[in-house]
Amino acid sequence: MKIVIASHNTHKIREFRTLFKPLNKFDVLSLHDFPKYKLPSETGDSFKENAEIKAKDAAEKLGHYVIADDSGLVVPKLGGAPGVFSARYAGEDATDRDNRKKLLEEMDGFSDIDRSAYYECVLILASPEHIIKSVSGKCEGQITEEEKGGGGFGYDPLFLKYDYDKTFAQLPESTKIVISHRGKAFEKMIPTLEHIKTVHAEANAVCD
Repeated sequence: MKIVIASHNTHKIREFRTLFKPLNKFDVLSLHDFPKYKLPSETGDSFKENAEIKAKDAAEKLGHYVIADDSGLVVPKLGGAPGVFSARYAGEDATDRDNRKKLLEEMDGFSDIDRSAYYECVLILASPEHIIKSVSGKCEGQITEEEKGGGGFGYDPLFLKYDYDKTFAQLPESTKIVISHRGKAFEKMIPTLEHIKTVHAEANAVCD
């Protein structure tokens, strides 16, 4: 069965494709497969609200099951920033490097517990008719004082997960995916995905 990742972000899409690999019989698409479709603006005040906005709109207009996520970095000492503005922390057209630079500037002089941070991800699964499931995942750690590593994306070169001695940008992608906020959220979604896959297969069998 077909399922659409409601994103144009190639890094995020690659992670989702990796997470879906153990699940058989899913034809994983992304918004790159629907060039005429444009996601609505993220006007929510929370990761969940933004994920719901994307999931509902894409599922209804594309006519497929859709998984949408909204995620970002939260630094409690900065009042929760960058939060829902993680992708545009340094401005609407900011690059990942711009955002990381601003974060380091905002955290200049912070030490120890003040550098604590966590990634949060909310996943929404929707059909063309309604939202089916909402799950979330967090990954806690701290922000380094300089960038380390050339992998990952977003704030990964600055994020050091607790109990690890490498940033997300230094870790192998296979390791990062399992321990990340997105990986944790996806794990909670698997039973629902397996269920709709079974229902879909049974419906097709009846039709045949």
